[in-house]
Amino acid sequence: MIQQQKTKVLIFSVTYFPFVGGAEVALRAITKRLPHIEFDIITAKISQKLSNLEKIDQVNVYRVGSGSKLDKYLYPLRAFLFAKKLHQQKHYNLIWSMMATWAGIPALFFKLKFPSIKYLLTLQSGDSDLFIWLRTWFWYPLYRMIYRRADHIQVISNWLAQRARRYGYQGEISLVPNGVALESFQQSAISNQQSAIKRKLNIENNSKVIFTSSRLVKKNDIESLIKSIKFFSPNDKLQTKLIIAGSGKLEKKLKKFTQQLNLSDKVIFLGQLTPEELLSYYAIADIFVRPSLSEGQGISFIEAMAAGVPVIATPVGGIPDFLINDQTGWFCQVKNPESIAEKINYILNDKNKLVVDKVIQNAKKMVVEKYTWNLIAEQMNQVFNKLI
Repeated sequence: MIQQQKTKVLIFSVTYFPFVGGAEVALRAITKRLPHIEFDIITAKISQKLSNLEKIDQVNVYRVGSGSKLDKYLYPLRAFLFAKKLHQQKHYNLIWSMMATWAGIPALFFKLKFPSIKYLLTLQSGDSDLFIWLRTWFWYPLYRMIYRRADHIQVISNWLAQRARRYGYQGEISLVPNGVALESFQQSAISNQQSAIKRKLNIENNSKVIFTSSRLVKKNDIESLIKSIKFFSPNDKLQTKLIIAGSGKLEKKLKKFTQQLNLSDKVIFLGQLTPEELLSYYAIADIFVRPSLSEGQGISFIEAMAAGVPVIATPVGGIPDFLINDQTGWFCQVKNPESIAEKINYILNDKNKLVVDKVIQNAKKMVVEKYTWNLIAEQMNQVFNKLI
């Protein structure tokens, strides 16, 4: 009996575990659920502590570079040259670029060199069009080709599908969002940690916790969230703490801004947390808020919904795909701290408890029906089958 060979897929991703972001989590969650496909990943090494080859789950992770920060910038050429060698050995059926910029360049070069090999492009970036333009205008024709030469584009939101069309892609687009590991958000598994975490952070048990998990960059507008505390009702201001999980280039600026507003006793900066650590903070949160200026999808919102935490967001990017105002969450206005405070005050008001509980239930039901990794992996499997 002849054994059928596995489908072989080569992934280009400028970073991968132990570096963790939404794209990396998505790749790992999807690949581990499709064991019938053989996945290899080429990524930038960036750290000398990492090995050149490592097996993570069932995926071969090849790291190119010397282990410095320059590896990111040299990744496109190194990844393409390494991919050519690997292809001679493994004969891939499909290449998969995780996002358009750094990973898209080697994927495009590979497609031009081996035109018969199918090329799948995934769009995940939540950066604004202006942000992208400022970083790609000087090589715009090449950047546009990354979209146009794809055999198929998968996006995590309708907003990103529109971006693909603006860059000239005319082929089929599959909307497959990022998801959550629903079993991780069972309250029984983490509820016993709530009191310990509050004690660790000197938060009284009767205090309300506003939580955000965000990169500390301009597009997430954490400054407006901090400023919103000034507009809390007197009682809520007295009893509320804002916990900020995440790191980024604005971290020092945001801490200084908090001090200038005399809110240091109200705001706690946790720094970067692992996905496992985040679970405990969703468990103590009364509200999740991120007043984004742009957003590809925003997996943190889905995680909060899965954890049964009411969500406040802005109606930008891919967020309206899953957040319906007063049904699965609440919209605040963009760059409007007073609007954020208004929604927070509404949720914390005991008079609105029945409405808030109904919204929480709706949001959790939606996550179960549309945003689990098992469902997403099967949808991606259909994309692969269609291409190969």
